[in-house]
Amino acid sequence: MSKDRKQEKNHSNGVGLGMPVQKAKDFKGTLKRLISYLAPHKVRLFLVLIAAIISTIFTILSPKILGEVTTKIFEGLMAKLNGIAGASIDFNYIGRILIILIGLYLLSAAFSYIQQFIMVNVSQNIVYQLRKEINEKVNRLPLKFLDSRSHGDILSRAVNDIDNISNTLQQSLTQVITSVVTIIGIIIMMLTISPLMTVIVILTLPLSFVITALIIKKSQGYFKGQQKSLGDLNGHVEEMYTGHTVIKAFQREKIAVEEFDKINEELYKSGWKAQYVSGIIQPLMALVNNIGYVLVCVVGGVLVTRGTIQIGGIQAFIQYARQFSQPITQAANISNIIQSTIASAERVFEILDEEEMPEERADAMVLPKPKGNVSFERVTFGYKSDEMIIEGMNIDVKSGQTVAIVGPTGAGKTTLINLLMRFYDINDGKILIDGIDIKNLKRDNLRSMFGMVLQDTWLFNGTIRDNIAYGKDNVTEMEIVQAAKAAHADHFIRTLPDGYDTILNEEASNISQGQKQLITIARAILADPTIMILDEATSSVDTRTEKFIQNAMNKLMKDRTSFVIAHRLSTIKDADIILVMDKGNVIEQGTHQELLDQKGFYADLYNSQFSGNNLDIEAM
Repeated sequence: MSKDRKQEKNHSNGVGLGMPVQKAKDFKGTLKRLISYLAPHKVRLFLVLIAAIISTIFTILSPKILGEVTTKIFEGLMAKLNGIAGASIDFNYIGRILIILIGLYLLSAAFSYIQQFIMVNVSQNIVYQLRKEINEKVNRLPLKFLDSRSHGDILSRAVNDIDNISNTLQQSLTQVITSVVTIIGIIIMMLTISPLMTVIVILTLPLSFVITALIIKKSQGYFKGQQKSLGDLNGHVEEMYTGHTVIKAFQREKIAVEEFDKINEELYKSGWKAQYVSGIIQPLMALVNNIGYVLVCVVGGVLVTRGTIQIGGIQAFIQYARQFSQPITQAANISNIIQSTIASAERVFEILDEEEMPEERADAMVLPKPKGNVSFERVTFGYKSDEMIIEGMNIDVKSGQTVAIVGPTGAGKTTLINLLMRFYDINDGKILIDGIDIKNLKRDNLRSMFGMVLQDTWLFNGTIRDNIAYGKDNVTEMEIVQAAKAAHADHFIRTLPDGYDTILNEEASNISQGQKQLITIARAILADPTIMILDEATSSVDTRTEKFIQNAMNKLMKDRTSFVIAHRLSTIKDADIILVMDKGNVIEQGTHQELLDQKGFYADLYNSQFSGNNLDIEAM
């Protein structure tokens, strides 16, 4: 099946690994859409805002109160120096001020904690919702979407990009709120001390905003490229890991490493440019802020000498000036994070906006007891609308019949099965099960009729028992063992140290390929489907084991409609119908003997396979 699938991928539309990196298609639209996820949390966000305001107010009051302490100490010292009788520093007053300051700092910390606690809850709820939507969306996407995209890229969008959004919502959003409140509060406090110096500080704002805007515009494309390259790298690493045996066997390590280096280099360049361009913001902001700080110091010194402002006031103002630059710089840094986040959000929304499988009809039917009669009536299908690979196909299969499908690579064998299970919708014609068009059946009901044993085994990380029971709910231990015995898997399972409790690793590499196939066969036997699909199920086992499996298959297929994709023609002699496919069409059909007597395409294939001629029969 894997060989046909590779060819089918070439027909599918989709994004390949070589897509050119582009800037965000709709930055404002993506940002607006991301913000819409905050709407259900208005109340909690309002509480975050209130907590941020209170925490910030307590924080920004501190410099002015400290300024009063400085003024009080300065006045006491100056009185002593001037020889005023009874002059002293009022330490009782200073002590009371310090106690007030400690209280303010504690309250500020408490409200800051409340703010963070609520925001973490909000952000995790939003990320939970996004992950849920992605998971549900993938289940609604057609097979052609998964066939046409790198698994690593999809994983990167579902994991890395959503994590990036999570971090921004959890940390940066609260920083934005705090920064805005801090800037407003500091401006108010500075105005109470010196409107003139406040104007000097505020005049630095436009220059800061211009610098930030220019750099953001430049860095957005690089952040998009960084996330795209990361997805490509994930896909490559996954492929190299899962195919490491083949890579070593064909001595392709060097090429694999070169490909990794190439993608890694692209990621390095995108990441370096994104971080370099965005990193310019901080030093440029520091330069602007320092210019404003120097002007404040000069003007403040002049005002103190003229007696228009107290020494504590200038100290407090200088602290406010420093604090004023911090939220500005922080906001600039957050803007870099937002660029990366919007790029991530756009990649996530691209999946959420993908075209889904057609909606099921409101009156979609359920076949409670399907018999397994299958008919193809004038079926036409193409992966591209202008390129049909199956035209006018007619097949009639009665319940309980075994149908073998043979033909060279690309003949359409796997495509026929995908159409039958409605992984792809046909362009014209009808596919009927028990006389009912499969388009009128619920997808879940349709696919529950099928059991599959594929050439490429699929087992998950878990016990052998769980893998066998995967296709059926509420099974007993006896049913699992009986299915394993029918598939001739019970003996080898019991020879394992933990028997049915043996844990299969992620790639199930701790058992042989043949043993994997036996487990998948046991799974199919236990599921007891109406229609069986067998894609060269015995190709991964030795001749002796193949005989056992063939006997098990005969039992499995008895009184059950079965479709067998066959590479070895010797295994399908007893099939009720043999469909010979070539270039998407059934060119011959009949029993084994009938087809041999026709001396046509099938006869040539059969004779060439057993005469040893070097035809492409093994690739079928």
